[in-house]
Amino acid sequence: MMKTQAKANAGEEICKIVCFNEELVNDIKDSMIAEAELQDLAEFYKLLGNPSRLKIIFALGKGELCVCDVAHILGLSIPATSQQLKLLRQRGLLGHRNDGRMSYYSLAKPRLFEAIQGDVAFVEKS
Repeated sequence: MMKTQAKANAGEEICKIVCFNEELVNDIKDSMIAEAELQDLAEFYKLLGNPSRLKIIFALGKGELCVCDVAHILGLSIPATSQQLKLLRQRGLLGHRNDGRMSYYSLAKPRLFEAIQGDVAFVEKS
């Protein structure tokens, strides 16, 4: 019975008559971003789709931190934390510097932290 109900509901979400607003559709298609850019954006969201990496962004939004500090914030081992930091750094989201035997990270793009804070506000209001 659930499958039948789901099929009935799905049918309500489609047009009953095949037609389209040609001018509107063409305008939207003309303004659509390129496929390569869409692919890059999807990869970016995939990268940020990990709670540990989001925590790193939030932590570094407060300022530069050494790997040990980030590991304590995340509750992860230093090697596991380093792996997450490496992924973010490879995508150009984090800056890195060494000071003797200490390794420090910071946000390379502070606007990212601001954008994610806006996303949190959006999710909280939804």
